[in-house]
Amino acid sequence: MSMIVVYLVGAWLLLMHIAMRRHIRQLEKRLKQVTDPTEYLTYLRQQPVHSDKVASIKALRKQYPELSLLEANQLWQQK
Repeated sequence: MSMIVVYLVGAWLLLMHIAMRRHIRQLEKRLKQVTDPTEYLTYLRQQPVHSDKVASIKALRKQYPELSLLEANQLWQQK
C-alpha cells in the first residue's frame, strides 16, 4: 500500500514539474516579446570599453536573465 502512495506522489511531482517548466518557458517567451531588443544592445554598448567579451556577456545575462547564452553571444557580436 505504501509503495502505491510513493508512486502516486512521485508521479504527481513529475507532472507538476513538467507543468511548471512549461509555464516558465511561456513566461520567458512573453517577456522576450515585450522587451525591446535594442534595449539589450544599448546596455551592451554602455559597458566599459576595456570590458572583455566574457565580462560583457555575464553582465548582460545578469541584467536580463531571460536571455540564453547563445542569444547574449549573438547580441555581443552585433555590438
